Amino acid sequence: MNRIRKLQGPALILALLALLWIIVILVLLVLKPSVFSLGTVTTILQFSTILALVALGQAIVILAGGAGIDLSVGGIVSLSAIAGMLAMKLGLPSFLLPPACIIAGAALGAFNGVLVTKLSILPLIATLGTFFVYSGLALALTGGAAQSGVPSWLLIWGRGVFSGIPVPFLTIAIPVFAIAGIVLMWTAWGRWIYAMGFNERSARLVGIPVDRARLILYSLSGVLSGAAALISLAWLGSGRPNIGQNLELESLTAAMLGGIAILGGRGGVGGVFAAVMLLVTLKTGLLQLNVNTVWQVGIVGALLVFVLLADRLSQNWR
Repeated sequence: MNRIRKLQGPALILALLALLWIIVILVLLVLKPSVFSLGTVTTILQFSTILALVALGQAIVILAGGAGIDLSVGGIVSLSAIAGMLAMKLGLPSFLLPPACIIAGAALGAFNGVLVTKLSILPLIATLGTFFVYSGLALALTGGAAQSGVPSWLLIWGRGVFSGIPVPFLTIAIPVFAIAGIVLMWTAWGRWIYAMGFNERSARLVGIPVDRARLILYSLSGVLSGAAALISLAWLGSGRPNIGQNLELESLTAAMLGGIAILGGRGGVGGVFAAVMLLVTLKTGLLQLNVNTVWQVGIVGALLVFVLLADRLSQNWR
């Protein structure tokens, strides 16, 4: 405990999340020793892949400040998956399904960016509105029915496992987070993002193209949500119009729990990744204990309120 007290910043966040993760695992093992079989661990990592990509997009939007938030990520995941499947049914070659999902996500994210940067609509209102539009379109286009016909070669990748670790987790989640960490810490683009979040007015005065950068970040959030949609297709074998349900709440909780300041300018992607693992482990454990999904959503919501309260108190102390 003395060592934890001496830690600061991202190192402290990671240490606390690791401690919480260990506590959650120990409690679940006491309540149900069989909860963590190899199959359960694989499932946790598979779910983590989808949430991690969405949470990363959420995190970089918040990190750039300007009251940035993306509540439409769940809708983007659902609509991107449905758009890809419908495009393939209309004659799109199956090998173009991955870029179709990602391009759809980028377009939907860019639309959010236009609403925020060009029309100056408050991000909370803009993305809440597009969440309902995107989610509603996914349901309207399918009548609520899952869309089958995912190519077999994509299923081989999406359901592939290497030493108990899902292939998408190894080939998508880990590389994307590594790249994001390098960009944020070691490039001018990363310094721009932190500068925008820390003091947007000063960032504009020194010549940072804030609006253009923010538009790109919303588009990037859409790209990551589109990639999450692709992984859902490859894993589940069908496009489900409600696959993005609750991802906006869970991704926001993961970003906040991972140390991203709600006002931007502070935090790192390592904490977000660790928070995703903690959240998915907790939800999977509750599912194994037959806890109703309604209670699971309530627990995630309560955790989000707790994190925001802790962030506010820490600001007052500083």
